[in-house]
Amino acid sequence: MKFDAVKWGVVLLIVLALMAASVWAAWEWQANAYGQQLAAKEAAYQTERTDLANANSAQILAEQGKRLALEQWLAASDQANYRVLSNEKTKQARLRDRLATADLRLSVQLDAAATGFDAMQAPTSAGGVVYGARRARLDPAHAQRIIGITGDGDQALIALQACQAYAKEVSGTK
Repeated sequence: MKFDAVKWGVVLLIVLALMAASVWAAWEWQANAYGQQLAAKEAAYQTERTDLANANSAQILAEQGKRLALEQWLAASDQANYRVLSNEKTKQARLRDRLATADLRLSVQLDAAATGFDAMQAPTSAGGVVYGARRARLDPAHAQRIIGITGDGDQALIALQACQAYAKEVSGTK
């Protein structure tokens, strides 16, 4: 009987050892399978993040290219507008100088009916522009003010054209 009890004890011990070994093996197998799943998910996540980063980098490069092109266009446009404005200012300065030196005189056409002139129109001079119109010369100071006003208007028109060109370029409409 004693031998049977020992025999059953050894069998029980072997069964418990086999059960513990199978539990340990199952645990290791599940841990390995779970580790592989985690590794696959981590690799997929990294691939997704890398693709997203590459897409963002491409978008940033494209936007930088657009910005560089716009900056270059703006620089060229500023130079062209500055040149036009400078030329216009030079033209206005020459006109003011010609008026100041009496090289050029401004005149206005008079309305014969409003001023009471007779119906007979005066003949035009060799350098005249309007046939038979009566003209009155303007005082040089008034002529200078008129040229200044028209010069300011010309500069405003040039600035307006530059602003419109910029707005068209930035908005993408041509």
